[in-house]
Amino acid sequence: MSNANIMTKSQNRFNFKRLIPIGVIAIALSLFFALGGPDYVSLESLRSNREMLSAFVADNFMLTLLGFVTIYAILVAISFPGAGLMTIFGGFLFGAIAGAGAAVAGATLGAIGIFLAARYAIGDALTKKAGPYMQKFEAGLKENELSYLFILRLVPIFPFFIVNIVPALFDVKLRNYVIATMFGIIPGSFVYASIGDGIGAVFEAGQDVQLSGLMTQPRILIPIAGLICLALIPVMYKRIKNSEA
Repeated sequence: MSNANIMTKSQNRFNFKRLIPIGVIAIALSLFFALGGPDYVSLESLRSNREMLSAFVADNFMLTLLGFVTIYAILVAISFPGAGLMTIFGGFLFGAIAGAGAAVAGATLGAIGIFLAARYAIGDALTKKAGPYMQKFEAGLKENELSYLFILRLVPIFPFFIVNIVPALFDVKLRNYVIATMFGIIPGSFVYASIGDGIGAVFEAGQDVQLSGLMTQPRILIPIAGLICLALIPVMYKRIKNSEA
């Protein structure tokens, strides 16, 4: 067998060690569900434990804040689909501003973790095998990377954990991913943290908190649509400039 054939086979052979980070994440997520983790990250849990949580935060504010950011980052890194609830917890514990800031910090750190794990495990192998359509999509993404990533974060129809992974399938710059994530989730984080800030009074009144359809309400969707339009300006400008050239 020639050296060329040996090199080709070695290049085509997939290194299963690269799947270790994804395997660890899958195991951690499975354990989280098996141990009843979602029961703790729920509105009912917040309703039942709000007095204890408030007292603990009053006595250990910075410790609780750092712990919240750490737990939030871990949950995002293992792709637990409960970021909105965690942000409500943050708003209740620390207020709308500090709660939103802690949520943004934790979500960004966790998103970086799952992004790097997915990139290490998959790299660009998927897009190379997916054909010309995916390669065209990747080319369009690269052309206006920051704008596209920012829009993906702003559009409320895409689950947060999905948007964390998809950019890793392409050769997206980590810097642009972090910037788009950090700034793109601020509007939604502030909305949910504001709900958390006032949720104590809702519980005291014996009322339920309705989250379904929250991010598609006109008073929230219209400002987000405005931000999307701003993010599209560089894309449209570049296309107009290229058409005139």
